Amino acid sequence: MSTQVKELLYTGRTRTTGVLQARARSADGRLDVELSAPGSGGRGTNPEQMLAAGWSACFVLSMNLIAQKRGLSLPEDTSVDAEVDLCNTEGNYDGRFFIRARFTVGLPGMDQGVAREIVDAAHDTCPYAEATRGNVDVTITLS
Repeated sequence: MSTQVKELLYTGRTRTTGVLQARARSADGRLDVELSAPGSGGRGTNPEQMLAAGWSACFVLSMNLIAQKRGLSLPEDTSVDAEVDLCNTEGNYDGRFFIRARFTVGLPGMDQGVAREIVDAAHDTCPYAEATRGNVDVTITLS
């Protein structure tokens, strides 16, 4: 599937080197992290944590954009807790790997109806949600 690009807003560039004890660095030097396999006990973070961090950050920015378009401001203590599960269809690493995600969104002091509208609209527009739609089971809860 190809989407017509009217405006390129940003390109993130990284390079990952190594295998089980890898390192990921961004081209601009702002990101430099050690990576380990999930559950391995290694010192580094893992792809699931990186996805959870990136997706939740993107979701907060999407909520903020939706709120601004409606003339609203998000609470300063807005939060998104993200959990990304690495799963396997057969167990013992023999089946197909897939992920699923859960988000708990905190918009303290905001009317729950308005908060739900913002969350739903953000899920419809967040680039991470768009990239995973139809491929990843996602649950979003308002706290």
